[in-house]
Amino acid sequence: MRLKIIIYFILIIAAILLGRVYFLSIKSNVYYEELSRQNYIKKVYEAPARGIIKDRNGIPLAINNLGFSINIKPHLTSKKKQDKLLEICRLIVKHFPQFDEKKLFKKYKKLNSPYKHDYVKIVDYISYDDFFKKYTIFNSYENIKIKSAVKRYYPYNEVGTHILGYIGHASKLDIAKNKTSKYTGIIGKSGLEKYYNDILQGKPGYKDIKVNALNQEIEVLKEVKPTSNNDIQTTIDIRLQKFIHNLFGNRSGVVIVMNANNGEILAAGSFPGFDNNIFVNGVSSQKWQEIKNNFNHPFTNKIINGLYPPGSVLKMGVALSFLENGISKKFTVHCSGELPLGNRKFRCWKEDGHGTTGFTKAIRESCDDFFYKGSLKIGINKISKTLEKFGFGQKSGLDQVNEFIGVNPNKNWKKNRYKMPWYIGETVVSSIGQGFVLVTPIQIARYTASLATGKLPTPYLVKYNYTKPKNIGISKKELKFIQKGMYQVCNTPRGTAEKYINSKVTIAGKTGTAQVVGIPQSEKKRMKEHELEYYQRSHAWLTTYAPYKKPQYVVTVLIEHGGHGGSAAGEIVSKIYDKLFELGYIKK
Repeated sequence: MRLKIIIYFILIIAAILLGRVYFLSIKSNVYYEELSRQNYIKKVYEAPARGIIKDRNGIPLAINNLGFSINIKPHLTSKKKQDKLLEICRLIVKHFPQFDEKKLFKKYKKLNSPYKHDYVKIVDYISYDDFFKKYTIFNSYENIKIKSAVKRYYPYNEVGTHILGYIGHASKLDIAKNKTSKYTGIIGKSGLEKYYNDILQGKPGYKDIKVNALNQEIEVLKEVKPTSNNDIQTTIDIRLQKFIHNLFGNRSGVVIVMNANNGEILAAGSFPGFDNNIFVNGVSSQKWQEIKNNFNHPFTNKIINGLYPPGSVLKMGVALSFLENGISKKFTVHCSGELPLGNRKFRCWKEDGHGTTGFTKAIRESCDDFFYKGSLKIGINKISKTLEKFGFGQKSGLDQVNEFIGVNPNKNWKKNRYKMPWYIGETVVSSIGQGFVLVTPIQIARYTASLATGKLPTPYLVKYNYTKPKNIGISKKELKFIQKGMYQVCNTPRGTAEKYINSKVTIAGKTGTAQVVGIPQSEKKRMKEHELEYYQRSHAWLTTYAPYKKPQYVVTVLIEHGGHGGSAAGEIVSKIYDKLFELGYIKK
């Protein structure tokens, strides 16, 4: 029995030893072979060139300028080799005084490490023209490696600032979310550059290189090129975009030109803007503060992030809500210039009133009292439901980042937001686009397109984002009834824009004067816009479509603190339509 136990014990020990030998000689061979392979094969990644952004005709709006980067051999920070590093830093500053010797030295020390075998990039970019004549000087140094480099460039500077966006250095957080940015070092920060970053950045290439124990390259085993088909073509016409930029001048506000039938954006400007090129290599603190502290908010993309009361441009949607909810087309009011309600008087913009007013006259002459009294018949919830059909209180879907939704108020909205009941006076002011109502300019352009065509388009800047317009569910007869009023706004006496519209194209539209400060009840006579301090003046809206009988394009203009929509924006709108005609977009 004892002998059997000893034999079993010997057999178990032998089995364990044989298993271990098998593992070390066969199983672990794969593991150690891979380690060995990694020791002699180095994978070197090659960053792709960022895709070009083009206008609808193929004209480049964002490109890559060619140049060079300066890279220094690693491990030059020891006492014996530090002199070589200082010599290189001084050489760079001697030929390119825009750099600082101490900063270059500090940057090298930060990027260098005992485990680093690749050259340290100490200068990211110097333009081709500036560096080429110095190339032989730098190339003669054994510790320097010159590599080709690119730098993002926006050839039209401030034109189309917000829709194009800009790129910047990729942060650690960016790299954690986007691996390609580790190799490119840049990432889209705003606008199309950010929205379509995954397409524009492309995919990196790589080389598998056999190296020896000293990390010297012996041969290239495999090479995969970075992607090169990563351009995007926008719907923008840069000729029209430049024209609008010059036309708008130093005003503050927004212009949008959109195809009424499919949502295609031909031009869109948020003003004032800034030159995107200042962000490519990092903006200076002084320039940052200058832009940041500008009261007209150059950084804000007002197309999607500007929240404004719509004022009277909302009246067509409210009028359609009246019709949808049983108010007859023959409904009229007598406008005396004010509506007493409780302890308040809600005034019409026309001090002595409009007299007997129906739908068409109310839109043509922008009678507030008509909408006050109609809104009291149906209530805020029904108005809000109709406005929802036109895209208010929702994102428009434009291919830009962080779009705001605005406010399309109703009783539940106020209860959830403020824990308070809805008051009847709030219905009255909401009916003329004041009070809690807030919209973005792109929402107004989209709404105007749906008034013109009966379908709500999704605006887009790149065709990847096209979505088929959806029917808003309002009858053609009711739309034509409202369109008649919009036609009279721009083309008949007493129309609020008639005196200011002068175009080759027949335009329909609506003016809006959106108050930014309340008027005290104690003020018997309303001050004129030009008598107010600039930042207390109303925002001026003029939203239009044309041609009237066969709608093709929407032009929406908002001028911040511009006062009356017709007088502030009528000339701008007229000239834009004439330019559309000149460029062949509109045919009579």
